[in-house]
Parts: sequence; structure tokens; C-alpha cells
Amino acid sequence: MSTTPSFTTSFRVDQSPEAAFAAIIDPRAWWSGAFEGSSDAIGAEFTYRYGDMHSSRQRVTEVVAGRRVAWLVVDAELNFVNDRTEWTGTTITFDIARVGAETEVTFTHIGLKPEVECYDTCSDAWTSLIQGSLKQLIETGTGVLPELAAPRATGE
Repeated sequence: MSTTPSFTTSFRVDQSPEAAFAAIIDPRAWWSGAFEGSSDAIGAEFTYRYGDMHSSRQRVTEVVAGRRVAWLVVDAELNFVNDRTEWTGTTITFDIARVGAETEVTFTHIGLKPEVECYDTCSDAWTSLIQGSLKQLIETGTGVLPELAAPRATGE
């Protein structure tokens, strides 16, 4: 079992934990691509598809209003790596905390570690979504919905 930390990134905003929570549970407002299903209650499931490069199904496993959200990746297919299912069984978490007058959001994709093939491309995409679109949505009420860079082909 690897002890390498999973991918994580965080930011602070001048908004309430409740505002951050409301944005996080509404991925349609901050993700590019096709989204179907519900992401706001324990046991809910949703699917996400980005062109023909990525499709996944997540199950909401934890919802603590204003504090934490967790999604289990039930199925995934990444069409730009050899092991197309390397996200399957990983967990995506958002921890929300008041820090002084600000709210800190910490995103972690548990299982997305440097030794997995998609780490560089996937961590870049997450950084764009979390530090860009999600942060802007919390700050302004409108997400960026960035176009993600095409992943590098395997073996390059």
C-alpha cells in the first residue's frame, strides 16, 4: 500500500461555509462536460462525461452541511491512460472550515497519487476546476466552466 499522499488543493474565500457547501454540491455550476443525476444527499448518484475522454459515476457518501462532502467513484473510464479504470474505487472529498474571517475549502482526491498514470493530467484538471471554477462560483455566484486541456497521449 502506497504512503504517497493523494492529490489535494485548497483555497480560502471571503464567504460563509454554507455558501461554499452550496456551490460544491452543485457541480453543474462549476464543471465543464455533461452531468446527470443528483449530488446533494447521501446515497445519491451522478454521472459525469467529458467528451470521449472521461466518464464516471459517483455516489455521495457523506454530506455534512457547511463542513464536508464526499463522493465515491463507483465506475470510471479514462480513455487516455492504459488502466482506464484507475479512478474506480477512489474517493473525492471537500472539507470546509472557517479560518478567521474566511472559509477554507480543501479538496482531496483519495487514490489520485503521483504513481498513477493519469496523475499529471488529472491533477491539472482538478486544479483548474477547484482553484478556478469552484472558487469563482463561491466568490461571485458564477463558475468559470473552463475548457480542460486535452490529455497527453500515453507514452509521450
